[in-house]
Amino acid sequence: MLHPITDGDPDPTTQIPWPSGRLRHGREPDDPSGTVTPSTDGGNPRPAPESTTKPKAEPSKRRLSTWDLITLSISMAGAQIAWTVELGYGTPFLLGLGLSEHVTSLVWLAGPISGLIAQPVIGALSDSSTSKYRRRYWIILSTIALVISTFTLAYCQEIAAIIVDLLGGGAGDWDERRNGQVQSTAIGFAVVSFYILDFALNGLQASLRNLLLDIAPADQLNAGNAWHGRMTNAGNIIGFGFGFLPLAKLPIIRLLGGDQFRKFCVICIFILVITVWVTCYCHEEQERKETYKKTNKFRDVVLGIHTAIVTLPKPIRRVCYVQLFAFMGWFPFLFYSTTYMGQVMAYELGKEPDPEYATRTGEFAMLLYSIIGVATGTLLPHLASRDRRLMAHKEDVDEDAEVTRLRHTVREWRAEAARQGKPLRLPIMPFLLRNIWTGALILFSVLTFSTFFITTVVQATIFISLVGICWAVAMWVPFAIIMEILKEGSQPTAAAALAARRPSHTRVLSTPPPPPRRLNGERQPLLRRRSFDAYEPAQEEEIPVAPMAGGTVLGIHNLAIVMPQFIVALVTSAIFRIIDGAPPGADDGNTYYGKTGVGWVLRFGGCCTLIAALIVRRVPPTPTEKAMRRRLGEMQLLREEGNP
Repeated sequence: MLHPITDGDPDPTTQIPWPSGRLRHGREPDDPSGTVTPSTDGGNPRPAPESTTKPKAEPSKRRLSTWDLITLSISMAGAQIAWTVELGYGTPFLLGLGLSEHVTSLVWLAGPISGLIAQPVIGALSDSSTSKYRRRYWIILSTIALVISTFTLAYCQEIAAIIVDLLGGGAGDWDERRNGQVQSTAIGFAVVSFYILDFALNGLQASLRNLLLDIAPADQLNAGNAWHGRMTNAGNIIGFGFGFLPLAKLPIIRLLGGDQFRKFCVICIFILVITVWVTCYCHEEQERKETYKKTNKFRDVVLGIHTAIVTLPKPIRRVCYVQLFAFMGWFPFLFYSTTYMGQVMAYELGKEPDPEYATRTGEFAMLLYSIIGVATGTLLPHLASRDRRLMAHKEDVDEDAEVTRLRHTVREWRAEAARQGKPLRLPIMPFLLRNIWTGALILFSVLTFSTFFITTVVQATIFISLVGICWAVAMWVPFAIIMEILKEGSQPTAAAALAARRPSHTRVLSTPPPPPRRLNGERQPLLRRRSFDAYEPAQEEEIPVAPMAGGTVLGIHNLAIVMPQFIVALVTSAIFRIIDGAPPGADDGNTYYGKTGVGWVLRFGGCCTLIAALIVRRVPPTPTEKAMRRRLGEMQLLREEGNP
């Protein structure tokens, strides 16, 4: 095949292979179906050349159906529902146990700490394994930890009472000393369970994305990540939706006893186990041959992560830079959006609103935000869908073969258009992922700056809801870009394959380049006049031989997402003290009334996302997008050749 050419960003590190990379002559990794090659919109498909042997399709080569993509990503919905246990109900639950607000804020350090540790380490450990269970092992292990921690949260007071009674902590329920010990033990169980829940959720989400990278072919990673985003927002809808349901009145669930939080935890456990079972049952990784030394020691894991950070491909590094600034904008919104709703309500009423009503109103706005996120995640990926007519085919073994196929295809389209009496229409280049990402970041900035003019609850609800558009893009585009670079980077370029089959030639500065080749005296398209030598890395730009493992890279990308949380914590604390004199929720008599600090925190986030929008313009198109754009250019020139 003819792989994409790094026209705009000649960076050889985009072609760093990961451990399973192998050169397969005569096979086309970008067209895993291997059955038909579409020739026209309405014409009959043209069979691909038959191979003498028909090995069983590898999981990473088999084209996935829509049902496959759903079963592969459905566990993200289960994981996100479990996450809402912490996001939507964690703080009230801990405060209800008797934990102070100051200590509660320390508990939520579990999020960034687990993100810094769990995802890179699990990615590196699973990358070092050659087993066909290397990803599902961590998925199942994380799920077991999630089930145990969530169950402990649901029954922490009962479990604490049993343990205190077994250890002889008091005479009975009437003993104040015994009740104090039960409360302290329950708080300890809850804090430890939330930390385990954070680490397990990070491990589960990282392993699910690694599984997608292993199984999906390169041209379906965009669709796979879009489904991940849809399932994440669907999980938010279900999780926040349970907050409005009277679970105590449902026929079977009411038998569980306890409060709303306990019933919600049990439902989350059930949904999580079912969704994870569907994913693990329907999909499996390909067993890899051992190509490098296994990483078993923790020191080797740390050194491997450090090496991956230092040698990170330039396009992926730029994506990480974008995420650093983008999530400086996202974390203020995610942390304080419901608080902002309370402050707007207080401004509209002219007094302190009912805290419970303000919280429910904020959760309703977040529910609308999740619904819009699902709708956007369903519709927007169609703008970047991969047109199969612009993708590489199996017969594209070199440049000339691809040009011959494209010429034949354009001739068929021209003949078909002439029969129908219509002008020849070529495929349309879809929107580039980086352009969609840029638009979403700018929209987020515009929405946060609109807080200058928001004065009513209705306006605040519209503001929070529309941010769901930006969140759908944030959960889809950066992961799609990174995975496409990793997947395409694991495949050798056609130029490299051609160079491997022909004698080497070292050109010095005084050696003139060879003249462009002519095919039968015909005028060649401009894009094809460039020699393959122009795309080969120079001697000083040799492709690194160290493997770049996908799970490790995705873990490093998560570091760029988590690190801004520490920066945001410091900056927002300073803004609150300057604007309001204290953080929101401080014991000054009012929770919302007279407070405007959250609005300024959101505007600070909008400034950060503007910087991110500028940086994202430096992210090059993915290899697949470059190849599609080049083939469309070839088609346009071939169409001009046929015109009088």
